[in-house]
Amino acid sequence: MLRLEKRPNPSRFWAIASPIAAVIATMVAGGIMFWVLGKDPLEAIRTIFWDPLFHENFAAYSRPQLLVKAAPLILIAIGLAMGFRAGIWNIGAEGQYIMGAVIGGGVGLAFYPLDAWWIFPLMVVCGGLGGAMWAMIPAILKARFNTNEILVSLLLVYVAENILAAMALGPLRNPDGQGFPGSRNFGDFPAAHNDFLIPAAGVHWGVVFAILAVVVAWGVMRFHVYGFRVRLLGESPRAAKFAGVSPGRMIVLSFLISGGLAGFAGLFEVTGPGGQITESFNSGYGFTAIIVAFLGRLTPIGILLGGLLLGLTYIGGELAQLMLGLPGAAIQAFQGMLLFFLLAADVLTNYRVRVRG
Repeated sequence: MLRLEKRPNPSRFWAIASPIAAVIATMVAGGIMFWVLGKDPLEAIRTIFWDPLFHENFAAYSRPQLLVKAAPLILIAIGLAMGFRAGIWNIGAEGQYIMGAVIGGGVGLAFYPLDAWWIFPLMVVCGGLGGAMWAMIPAILKARFNTNEILVSLLLVYVAENILAAMALGPLRNPDGQGFPGSRNFGDFPAAHNDFLIPAAGVHWGVVFAILAVVVAWGVMRFHVYGFRVRLLGESPRAAKFAGVSPGRMIVLSFLISGGLAGFAGLFEVTGPGGQITESFNSGYGFTAIIVAFLGRLTPIGILLGGLLLGLTYIGGELAQLMLGLPGAAIQAFQGMLLFFLLAADVLTNYRVRVRG
């Protein structure tokens, strides 16, 4: 009885309303899931979204953590969104995030215990290069041999995870760690530690870079020729070809930017909140950033807000596991629902529902 009819022009109302509708639908479906698990759905939703910010017993700790959790998501999502808008699909940001942490962190550990101001900046550069070079593998294969960048970038995530495990158990293992896996703790190496700049607000260098990435991406997409080419290639590849836009060059540049930002995020995380290179260092930020990018409508300001929202689900999810006994998999499913409902609501941007006569 129902059919989808193509709109002549995308709906501006649904372009704005679909993220809001997706968040509401996620809360409803998540509440049902929590009820099936034997938990009070209203209490679970309140614990995830309200208590971390406003509960008198938790807010003092949780509020600074919001920026800590959101920063890597925003950094990675900014890079992904610029590619997605051009129709270039980098799904392997998790692997680039890992390689940025391993290469940048490894460079810093090579200078232990030297106390020099230039060590951390060098680590930041190497972390960005590590993520960018890992992203060049699917980029060059796509540009040169027309391989599927989605599959190649995704499969490289598992290669990066094995490299991470090998480094944590081998060359980067702490020689004073009595045989336990994992590198030295960066908190014990001041020259390589991403310490808080404003502890009460949870601001470290990763947060600063995330805010800078939002500002720069907004300016580039609005005023720079690269932003014009990204939009043109995404909206009309044929017109982009006639305008002299090189698809191969755009693919390489897009992967270079997104991989570099993911590498920065990995370096800031491992030298700050993560603390050390371990087998379980990666926490899915590269995949969650895909949700952030689409939740933010692939725009820098939207990504900033989406990153804060997903960061809140991380903090609230940890609180719900502690206070309500919810399994961690349920929180991950809850985050996945957000992308599912967002993609479903996005259909209404380009199509309207008609009832068959």
